[in-house]
Amino acid sequence: MVKQSIFGRIAQLAKANINTLLDNAEDPQKMLDQMVRDYTNNIAEAESAVAQTIGNLRMLEDDYREDVKNAQDWGNKALAASRKADEYRASGDTVDAEKFDNLAKVALQRQMSAENEAKGAEPSIASQREVVDKLKSGLDQMKGKLNELTSKRNELVARSKTAAAQSQVHDAIKSIDFMDPTSEVGRFEEKIRREEAKVLGQQELAASSLDAQFNQLEDLGEQVEIEARLAALKSGNSSKPALGAAGSAATASTVDEADFDKL
Repeated sequence: MVKQSIFGRIAQLAKANINTLLDNAEDPQKMLDQMVRDYTNNIAEAESAVAQTIGNLRMLEDDYREDVKNAQDWGNKALAASRKADEYRASGDTVDAEKFDNLAKVALQRQMSAENEAKGAEPSIASQREVVDKLKSGLDQMKGKLNELTSKRNELVARSKTAAAQSQVHDAIKSIDFMDPTSEVGRFEEKIRREEAKVLGQQELAASSLDAQFNQLEDLGEQVEIEARLAALKSGNSSKPALGAAGSAATASTVDEADFDKL
């Protein structure tokens, strides 16, 4: 019963269509992991059963060979006893001749018993050999399925990791679309430009203020010179003013030219 149960599981697992099972599974990877464990456990159990069955077969074969040998040995002993009986009978010793004939009969009886035992073991040996062959074949198929399962699982795991990585990259790209780091750089650059523009404006303003101060100083110096020359005229000093200064005074004061004609 145990052998039949194991053989049934081997046949069932060996015939399993992995792709169909995966198509109907909610989580293919978990199912493959479980199937790999089931196949590994069943293979170990099947190997033990096959080894036991092979051991039983070898014992039957040993018993069969022993029965065959015993049958041959008893046949040889029966022949030897019969010949001995013939010798005694030829010499006129009927007692010993009868004795060895009886020994020949016993040997022949035991030969027949050994032959019957050997003959009775032949169907069991043939059946065991068939079972062993089927178990070996099923075991090889299970190992092939296990290799297929392992390869399929590794393939799915690799594909799953690749898909996860692609999804992560896709999510990162989407986040870049909504939070583009270049926009942060652009805003920072714009801030720096505004600060630089502010500094330039301050520099320009400072330069304008300085020029105005210098202009005021020049105007003040010109007025001082005019006043000084006017005072000199009033005091009777008619020395000519410098051309540059006079020109500056003329351009700096607004007068009516007709007033000079009245002088």
